[in-house]
Amino acid sequence: MGPTVDDRIAPGHGKITCSLNGVSVVFSELSSTYPLKLLSPRVADNDVAIVYVMNYGGGLVCGDRIKLQVRAEGGSKLLLLSQGSTKVFKARSANRASARLGNSPTDANLLNNATTTQLMDIYVAPTSAVFLLPDPVTCFRSASYTQVQRFHLSNGASLVLLDWFTSGRRSLGEEWVFSRYFSVNEVMVNGRRIAKDVMLLEEPLHDDDDDAAVATHRPNRSRRSLSDRLKPYSCYATLIVCGPLVHGVVAQLKDKLRSYSVLSMAAPPRVLWAMTPVDDGNTFVIRAAGLETEDVKDWLRGSLKPLEEVVGIDTYRKAFS
Repeated sequence: MGPTVDDRIAPGHGKITCSLNGVSVVFSELSSTYPLKLLSPRVADNDVAIVYVMNYGGGLVCGDRIKLQVRAEGGSKLLLLSQGSTKVFKARSANRASARLGNSPTDANLLNNATTTQLMDIYVAPTSAVFLLPDPVTCFRSASYTQVQRFHLSNGASLVLLDWFTSGRRSLGEEWVFSRYFSVNEVMVNGRRIAKDVMLLEEPLHDDDDDAAVATHRPNRSRRSLSDRLKPYSCYATLIVCGPLVHGVVAQLKDKLRSYSVLSMAAPPRVLWAMTPVDDGNTFVIRAAGLETEDVKDWLRGSLKPLEEVVGIDTYRKAFS
């Protein structure tokens, strides 16, 4: 018998629910529909599970709408990975999303918009952990991409959130030539927001858009291109870490920060980074920029190395292989 209408998942939707049964992580739900694909291989460390979040065809085309709900319960540890960078293909037509920095986009607005969108809600129970460590997002020429990720943590839960993107397909001469990249990461503990990070990158408005801006009393935007504003770096990353299982990561980064200074450098460093505590020092936001994507990847691999003791050496290597 086939699924009923009520049992079917909407296109592009997925659900992951896992918990610890004895010493093994089990999935009570692991489902997805095209163009989203979820794959969970067996891992050596019993209290850890891996789910690869992938897209058919290796990327997202204009109009793709992905919505994923994740629940880590009962002391489970869940790694969310990808296989290669998330590629965002060219938008069919120029499109400015309705969401702006001053507004909180609703799910309905995001999922009905013609731009490529990904929406993720992650729930982490006490003593459980989610480590979101995907490969970077790579937007092709004229691509328009929106991503909203919300994390709902209970007291005693742990989180590592990695959100990073590249300048594009540099081998094809595409560097900072996408139309729009909009990313929101929101972290809540027991319903209280402790961090909200918003990134909006757009090419400057055209002359006719400037005329409209004057008519509506909006200030003109800078005409500097994305390339002018973001060079010499070609890869940017944001890390948000919190919870008892990331204490080793925080301690190592604090040690690195004590000896780190850009003031004595004659040229831009290959990786430029900073670390900021929030929520009375219980959560940390780390930002990094690299001349090359591999520079940032190497920096992340070393900076998060204490996670080997949490998830196991072989499992950790899969995140930055």
